[in-house]
Amino acid sequence: MSDFIANTQEDVKSMLEAIGARSIDELFNDIKPHQRPQSFNLPDGRSEFEVIRHLKDLAAKNATDLICFVGAGYYDHFIPSVVDHLASRSEFYTAYTPYQPECSQGTLQAIYEYQSAICRLTGMEIANASLYDGGTALYEALMMARRITGRNRVLVDEAVSPIYRTIIYSYTKNLDIEFIEIRAEHGQTDRAAIHQHLNDRAACIILQNPNFFGAIDNPADIVEQAHAAGALVIESVYPISLGILKTPGEMGVDIVTGEGQSLGLPLSFGGPYLGFMATKKEYARKMPGRIAGETVDASGRKGFVLTLQAREQHIRREKATSNICSNEALCAMRALIYLSCVGKQGLIDVAGLNYEKAEFAKNLLAKIKGVSVKQGSPTFNEFTAVLPKDPVEVIARMIEKGFAPGFSLGRYYRDMKNYMLIAVTEKRTKEEIVKYAETLESVLWS
Repeated sequence: MSDFIANTQEDVKSMLEAIGARSIDELFNDIKPHQRPQSFNLPDGRSEFEVIRHLKDLAAKNATDLICFVGAGYYDHFIPSVVDHLASRSEFYTAYTPYQPECSQGTLQAIYEYQSAICRLTGMEIANASLYDGGTALYEALMMARRITGRNRVLVDEAVSPIYRTIIYSYTKNLDIEFIEIRAEHGQTDRAAIHQHLNDRAACIILQNPNFFGAIDNPADIVEQAHAAGALVIESVYPISLGILKTPGEMGVDIVTGEGQSLGLPLSFGGPYLGFMATKKEYARKMPGRIAGETVDASGRKGFVLTLQAREQHIRREKATSNICSNEALCAMRALIYLSCVGKQGLIDVAGLNYEKAEFAKNLLAKIKGVSVKQGSPTFNEFTAVLPKDPVEVIARMIEKGFAPGFSLGRYYRDMKNYMLIAVTEKRTKEEIVKYAETLESVLWS
């Protein structure tokens, strides 16, 4: 035993010397003391029965029965039973990349049909498959715009999700990119500021519609300005809203991304989710990820293959367009099943319910003493309200009464301390919305 300890200590010493650290403490200097393991004294082993019971007790502490009015990019939508039923079939359990088309026709066709659905939804010409989530999809679009234009200035609207912006800045920290954030004025994109910074150095401008505050916009004028300067327009969209809103393709947007969670994926404590991307056909070879295509075999029979795979694991190496590796085809298939099940008119109906119920909630909340519902812009199913108290305190008390009431904007916007973002989906009943308003009034003034 003493020899083992001596050898281990020698190995540790050699490792520290190799990386230039003088001690274990120095090695962990970047980790704050309170974030380090406090002890490695693990509890004694337990039986299978005891472990299962312990995990169930822990899970029971999560409040999963709250009536949800939280959005901020992830939404509590109804998922038809057929989505779970079909996606749970055993042939879809392994959603690995279908490299061998001769034994992957089902998965390849699902990807192909998913891409077709995303194109119809966004009004764009071509879509890919397998992006991690809405935030990383937006980052990939940014990098794609740089490849297309050869420029390094990126304009980012402040009303783009702060979560997405954090992802973008983290992913590009070591790159030579000039980011310019455009301040949002009254919840909308500041056109004058965009015009000021659009020049022959700008690769793209990143927008979101509806934006993070819930406001709907028509960026057609921004698209025209950007194209005149040789820049591209990237727009992050909420797919359910496209049931009633004009598509990005109709407004001339160059690259469209979004979070597909609302298309048949449960909230599920943060994932797995689905990032989608669509663009113009001329940019197909600049897209990351994979594109499945339809073809014919030697006998003339229809089949499906991966037509483009510009990934580093293949021949591309350092010329790869991205590092997107994992396959999100199972999540994409859920989105395809959802869209196929709901259908065109069904999506219009779902979107209409979201809009109408949110308007009903806005009218109720506006009548509460001290509450101001922002009305400067039209909204879809999410809107901003200013409260007479700190939303963090209000949210805590509302949770005790069975509601997840909204998202505190002060968390990301310093000048919006008393602002709360509220989302209303088709799942919320009239009775729930009325009860929500009554409970909020009680919490604010009791």
